[in-house]
Amino acid sequence: MVVGNVAYFGISLAAGLLSILFYKWANQKQEPHKQGNGPTRQSKVKSLKLSKYEKRIAADLVDPRIIKTTWTDIAGLDNVIAELKGTVILPVEKRQLFQGSTLLQPPKGVLLHGPPGCGKTLIAKATAKEAGFCFINLQVSTLTDKFYGESEKLAAAVFSLAVKLQPTIIFIDEIDSFLRSRSSSDHEVTARLKAQFMSLWDGLVTDHHCQVLIMGATNRRDDLDPAILRRMPTQIHIKLPSVRQREDILGVILKNEKVDPLINLRDFAMETEGFSGSDLKEMCREAALLGAGDLIHSQNNVPSDDSAYCIRKDDFHKAISKFKESKNGEQQDLQMMLYV
Repeated sequence: MVVGNVAYFGISLAAGLLSILFYKWANQKQEPHKQGNGPTRQSKVKSLKLSKYEKRIAADLVDPRIIKTTWTDIAGLDNVIAELKGTVILPVEKRQLFQGSTLLQPPKGVLLHGPPGCGKTLIAKATAKEAGFCFINLQVSTLTDKFYGESEKLAAAVFSLAVKLQPTIIFIDEIDSFLRSRSSSDHEVTARLKAQFMSLWDGLVTDHHCQVLIMGATNRRDDLDPAILRRMPTQIHIKLPSVRQREDILGVILKNEKVDPLINLRDFAMETEGFSGSDLKEMCREAALLGAGDLIHSQNNVPSDDSAYCIRKDDFHKAISKFKESKNGEQQDLQMMLYV
């Protein structure tokens, strides 16, 4: 009886140890970015003494090392990349050379504006990645609270956390929804939050050695408050891509895909006038799905590898026609709404 109990205890202990080892192994697989050298986002935050408000803002913090987007993933925007490298990244990387100058410091605000789907958010991520900045992807919902005065404290926590983690980029997507033009009809909470945010923003401007950058993206620049535009001296208009830019974008999208070697991307770039970068990506995905669908339906036994799969010229033509019909339908619906 004693031997049986000892054996049962040994088996239970071994099972418990195996469970612990499996749990640690699973965590390592799920969070590989924690295994690299240097402090991770979590360890860096834990080493700081944060208030309860800063901890709430830290939920929107992104470690630049786990951002996948780099400059090579952005095609057709070489002039924008060059401007950001010269005005934002270089003064931070070479700050020891410019410490005595107040004019050669990076701007405290950068506004990316233009049509949707042209790469504004990608540029913000790539800037944080290439510069090694901490990246606070600020959500407006994070600043809202049902208790009076809490929203202003959360807004203050955004800036205090950014200063502790500097160099830092505070990115606000669709910034016009948060910092649109003020009016007398604004709710009291919204008005106070905007005033608090802009007041703290001015505090960054007075400290020339503070490495905190606020980057916003919007499709509706004219809706922003004039005071916000003043605080964002670097404003970059990202237009719909030209023919050459569309050709470069198609090359980046299709670089890892199997494409018919007889296809000339220049021809498809000329056929996609008015397409944004996002439209081109979805068009290529549609073409790839058409090619894969034809392969599956034409064979009862699909080969184990994808050697027979290839995106053909006809697939691109069908995908382009489908997108053009969709765009024309959207324009007609908009015209009908305006007419009504």
